[in-house]
Amino acid sequence: MSSTIYGIIPPTTTPFSAAGDVDTAALRRQVRFLIDQRVHGLAVGGSTGEGHTLERDELRRVVAVTLEEAAGRIPVIAGVIADSTKDAVIRGRAMGDLGVAALQVTPVHYLFRPHDQAMLEHFRAIVDDTGLPVLIYNVVPWAYLSPQLLCRIMREVPGVIGVKQSAGDLKLLADLLVTAPPSARILSAVDALLYPSFSLGAHGSVAAILTAAPRASVLLWDAVAREDHAVARRLHVVLLGLWNALAADNLPACVKHALDLQSCPGGGPRAPMPAPSPAQREAIAHALSAVADEVKRLA
Repeated sequence: MSSTIYGIIPPTTTPFSAAGDVDTAALRRQVRFLIDQRVHGLAVGGSTGEGHTLERDELRRVVAVTLEEAAGRIPVIAGVIADSTKDAVIRGRAMGDLGVAALQVTPVHYLFRPHDQAMLEHFRAIVDDTGLPVLIYNVVPWAYLSPQLLCRIMREVPGVIGVKQSAGDLKLLADLLVTAPPSARILSAVDALLYPSFSLGAHGSVAAILTAAPRASVLLWDAVAREDHAVARRLHVVLLGLWNALAADNLPACVKHALDLQSCPGGGPRAPMPAPSPAQREAIAHALSAVADEVKRLA
C-alpha cells in the first residue's frame, strides 16, 4: 500500500459555509478539480484542511466524501491532529472502515513535549489500535522529531510507513532520505523548496502550495523525474512567488482564495481564522497569474 503514496498529493481545504458548516458539495467539486489536474493522491483533514477545527464526525464525513468522489482513482490520506493518544486513536478508528491509504498524524501539539520513548509509544498505539498505516506529520515546532527518532520509530513500529517533513527544514529532509528504512515514504512539505526536495529524492509531497497550484506542481514533479532542470527551475521560481503570497497565519484561507480564482470553490475559513486581506488577495492573484502563464508556455 505504501508504494501507492507518491508524487503530488494536495491537502484539500475544508470548505465551510458562512455559518461555519462543512460544505460537502463544494468539497466534491474541489476533489474533481484536483483530480483533473492529474495529481497522484489527496490528503484530507490536515493543516491546510483546518483539521484541528474539525470534530470527529466532521472529519469522518469529509474523508468519506473525498473517497467517494475519488472513486479509487487515487489514494486518500486522512489527517489526525490530536493532543492525546486516546483522541488520536478515536479519530483514527472513526475512519477505519473507509479505505484510506494511511493516517497522517502529528505529534501532540500542546506545549509540553513527551520524551522520545513516549513519542514512540504514541505512534505504536495508534498503529496497533487502528490497524492503519501511519505517516508522521513532523510539523509541531516544540515537538519536533529528529531524524534519529523518526528512523527509530519506523524501524520499531513497522506500521509507521513514512514521514511528511514540514516546517521548512530541508536539512532534516535530506538527513531522512539517507537514513530512513528503504521502504519508508519520505514526503516533503517544504513548500518553498519542492524542486530541491524532489531532486534529493523525496518520494512526493503533501503541501499547501500543491492545492493552490496543482497543475504546475505536477509539471514540476515530472520535470525533475526526467531531469529537465531548466523547466523545473522556471516552475520553482513562479511557485516560490506564489508561496510568498500565500504564506501567512491564515494560510488555509489564502489557499481557499487561490482555488476560488481558479473557479474551484475553496469556501470560507472557520472562525476565528480571518479571510485574506485585500492586499493578500491582490498578491495571490498576481502570483497565480504568473504560475498560469508558465503552465501555458509549457503546454
